[in-house]
Amino acid sequence: MSQPASDPATLDLLARGADEILKREELEARLKLGRPLRVKAGFDPTAPDLHLGHTVLLNKMRQFQDLGHQVVFLIGDFTGMIGDPSGKSATRKPLSREDVLQNARTYEAQVFKVLDRERTEVRFNSEWFGKMSAADMIRLAGQHTVARMLERDDFAKRYAAQQPIAIHEFLYPLVQGYDSVALKADVELGGTDQKFNLLMGRGLQEAHGQPPQIVLTMPLLEGLDGVHKMSKSLGNYIGITEPAIDIVNKTMKIGDELMWKWIELLSFEISIAQAQKLKAEVAAGLNPRDVKLRLARELATRFHDAAAAETAIAGWHAAVTGRGDTSLLPLQEVAVPAEGLRIAALLTAAGITPSNSEANRKLKERAVKVDGAVVEDAGRVFTPGFEGVLQVGKRNFARVRLVTG
Repeated sequence: MSQPASDPATLDLLARGADEILKREELEARLKLGRPLRVKAGFDPTAPDLHLGHTVLLNKMRQFQDLGHQVVFLIGDFTGMIGDPSGKSATRKPLSREDVLQNARTYEAQVFKVLDRERTEVRFNSEWFGKMSAADMIRLAGQHTVARMLERDDFAKRYAAQQPIAIHEFLYPLVQGYDSVALKADVELGGTDQKFNLLMGRGLQEAHGQPPQIVLTMPLLEGLDGVHKMSKSLGNYIGITEPAIDIVNKTMKIGDELMWKWIELLSFEISIAQAQKLKAEVAAGLNPRDVKLRLARELATRFHDAAAAETAIAGWHAAVTGRGDTSLLPLQEVAVPAEGLRIAALLTAAGITPSNSEANRKLKERAVKVDGAVVEDAGRVFTPGFEGVLQVGKRNFARVRLVTG
């Protein structure tokens, strides 16, 4: 096996999209050791499915793998029962052991859509914490102070606002930091909100006589709304197990400015130089939709395959242009009363508009289509048995079949 590269181009690739590398010169020196580095990222199995926001770290891990390094995908089955307090304004409800293990199994099945199985260690931090005694945990807690914990922005704000901070929340950074000791990590990846926890790992490694890990933080990915970080609870996410048509359709809905950040953090096929060239072409008149479609094709291919991606894009084109085979779109069943629903209520029931008032506003704007034909009659009723494509504007559409409900 050839030795991992350590040239400036390699460092530039690893720095792509990164918010901060602590410390870059240490990473450069570690790369020159001529051995595969151990690159760790931890994921608490707090939800059963991974979304594109999670893949920002997975993509960086894959870049390390492609350069010859070993990654450790750490499932925090122990820490998941504590609940990460990072960025939270209140104590998180701990998950049950059963929930954690079920979610962990789902994670394990999904990560290899991005990672190379041969260069991936999947580990669970209950491996070492499950063997720790109460005395061991007390000794670990003795390696940090309450004053240092309160330097964390989220803890400081909660303390100043007299909001409760549970004692076990102080343990979370220590536990995450000790993971790096147990795994002898050379590099740890995390979101910008994890910086305190990642630095804890450096400190604990030094205390245990290990070389301190390099910390590489990645920006949090804004979701479809372009405002909040991608989150299943906010509904602004794209799950990596979603159908290819949903990946394409949702990607095409993101704002033109956000598109460039998504390319930087999510694309393997569009280099930074190519992205800059595309940006200049868009400024000169290229439709940003064409660039977005290229990203959508790449993502759909990654999480499905090329054939599924092309079918999804054909379905998207058919819905958007009114030409082509809309039967390529997935069929969504919508339950309606036997007497049917008016068009505004149907659009809302199908999830295309957030409310009937918004649907009625779109009707007045002549922005509503059924099977490619503009609908203006707000009194039009659709009954069980109807099947067709509902559309609002160019970006929101669904192929539906109405059933009695």
